Amino acid sequence: MPVLATEVSTLTDRYQTTVPSGVRKQLKLGKGDRIRYCTDPSGRVYIEPIRSRWDDPALEAFLDFIEADVRAHPGRLKALDGALHDRIAALVGDVDVDLDEPLSPDDE
Repeated sequence: MPVLATEVSTLTDRYQTTVPSGVRKQLKLGKGDRIRYCTDPSGRVYIEPIRSRWDDPALEAFLDFIEADVRAHPGRLKALDGALHDRIAALVGDVDVDLDEPLSPDDE
C-alpha cells in the first residue's frame, strides 16, 4: 500500500482554514481557485480542484444557470419534436457549417 502524505491545518473561529502548501502544489491550486469536498459513506473526505470546462466565464455562468434550472425543474424538459426540427432546417436550408472552422476577421 502506498504511503499517504499528510498535512495539518487549523480551523479558525469562523470555520475557515488554509489549504496546506503540499496539498496546493499537488492539486496545482492558485489564489481564487475553487475546490470541491466529497465525502464517502465511511466519513472519509476528499478534496479536488474544480477545473472549468470553458474558457469563457460568461458561458460558464450561463451553463451553470441552465444546469441549476434543469435540476430544479426537470419536468420542464421537453423532447425536440419533428415540427420544430423541420422549422429550424427550413431556416438554414442547405448551409454547411463547420463548427471547428475559425471565424473570419469580419465575424470576430
